[in-house]
Amino acid sequence: MHFDRQPTELIAPDGQVRLGLFPDTVARINGRDHDYRRPMGSPAPRRARHFHYKQFQYFGLVSDQLLIGCALADTAYLGLAFFYVFEPASGRLLEHTWRSPLARAMTLSDSPLQGESRFQQGKVSIRLGYHQDHRGRHKSLAVTLPDLQLEAALLEPAGYRPMSLCTRTGISGWTYANKVAGVDVHGTLRRGDQEQDLAALSNAGGHHDFSAGYMRRETFWNWACLSGRVNGRRLGLNLSCGVNETSVSENCLWLDGTLVKVDGVRFEYQRDDLQAPWTVTSRCGQVALTFTPLGRHRERLNLGLFASNFHQLFGRFDGEIRAAGEAPLTVRGLHGFVEEQYAKW
Repeated sequence: MHFDRQPTELIAPDGQVRLGLFPDTVARINGRDHDYRRPMGSPAPRRARHFHYKQFQYFGLVSDQLLIGCALADTAYLGLAFFYVFEPASGRLLEHTWRSPLARAMTLSDSPLQGESRFQQGKVSIRLGYHQDHRGRHKSLAVTLPDLQLEAALLEPAGYRPMSLCTRTGISGWTYANKVAGVDVHGTLRRGDQEQDLAALSNAGGHHDFSAGYMRRETFWNWACLSGRVNGRRLGLNLSCGVNETSVSENCLWLDGTLVKVDGVRFEYQRDDLQAPWTVTSRCGQVALTFTPLGRHRERLNLGLFASNFHQLFGRFDGEIRAAGEAPLTVRGLHGFVEEQYAKW
């Protein structure tokens, strides 16, 4: 379904979830108001309503000099936060992962437009902020570690259209996803006595993911994202398979801020050697890319009830983008990410 009128809340007053592609960001993801059912149709108990609801939010920056990623994930059983800084030239990787039983150290905003998501554990502080003004919509990331401080922000300018959808996942579940890529980023990164201006990085771009819902108990996906400039044009890309594919998909690209839908995509790679090159192609012919990994962040955890095998690889994209109605764009060495994720949650 495509919505002509933009809803302000995802769950309707009768408890039903609104499904389909939205013209804009849904202001409030009131997921726990959903009339969540057991597979045979009876109302789910309170415990299931709480522990089956999942949320994650991700802020990323790519450039020729630095790649930065930070995520907050509330699986109800466990809260997970990770942060990394990767330098392509040297291959140097700084990475951290923190876990919080029952997500006690974490609070996530229910809105991609206003509010703040927080993780606080000892001397570690992570803040993801959301607000809007006359210039557009702002998403900010503040990370404070004993030896590092990051203040970063991206702007969705007025008229920018994010990818915003909600799809069914299983007989009772659903997933809302709001994705942003191909936008400018600014801020500072301080490490010791060194300070870097993020806006001065070459080919710098920001991306953001806000997802929530009653997701599949056991799930898998691939994901690809890039953000930068090609021949002076701002390019963003968001592609996935394995999730958000019921009736509509989240696959899209942005060219100078204009959203272009992309059909189903195929990820080809060696599962026993994720550091080997990947190919990412779309059925519609608009995307034909090769990805060469340069580094990797991984999470591996198996607790029986909860398990995660997560690989996010950062590297370079080469190939061609043929956006409908546009001249082909040759992509050479543009930095970005691919992902392989298995989760039981």
